[in-house]
Amino acid sequence: MDDNQIIDLYWARSESAILETERKYGRYCYHIAYNILHSKEDSQECVNDTYLNAWRAMPDQRPGRLAAFLGKITRNLSLNRWDESHAKKRGSGQVPLALDELQACIPASDQTEQVVEDIVLADVFNRFLASLPKEKRIIFMRRYWYLSSISEIAEDLSISESKVKMSLHRSRKALKRALEEEGISL
Repeated sequence: MDDNQIIDLYWARSESAILETERKYGRYCYHIAYNILHSKEDSQECVNDTYLNAWRAMPDQRPGRLAAFLGKITRNLSLNRWDESHAKKRGSGQVPLALDELQACIPASDQTEQVVEDIVLADVFNRFLASLPKEKRIIFMRRYWYLSSISEIAEDLSISESKVKMSLHRSRKALKRALEEEGISL
């Protein structure tokens, strides 16, 4: 079933929308959640919550890309669950590692809320990502959007871990330069 047909099912309030979403995007959503949470049970709960949130959101909006829409919901739910479970301690896993790596490239925390609301930041990120060669863009997104480990990225792309690390390092430096050129203080 194609995405438009699945979206039509949501709009018609047909319960089969969730079943079709599970068939087509269940593994995709689970992969996102598991990379963040590293727990089968928590990941499955986030995927189920994704379907519920999609069900609630669909009458008000019609997503242009269902995969991106579902991925964003899953990622946000998973990060929220991760924050809740690590509120008093900073655990291991890819979330703190990826965020620490990006720390030098993102605006200072006291300015983040103001900057994030500014549409210029989204535009800079989009232009930055578009400027990257395909392999570097995939590596960057896998690490910082999907929160995949270095070894997982290397294995999936059939490249060395050192190549992944170097690509990420260079991409972060390029992102920092792009943000500074736009006058976004770090």
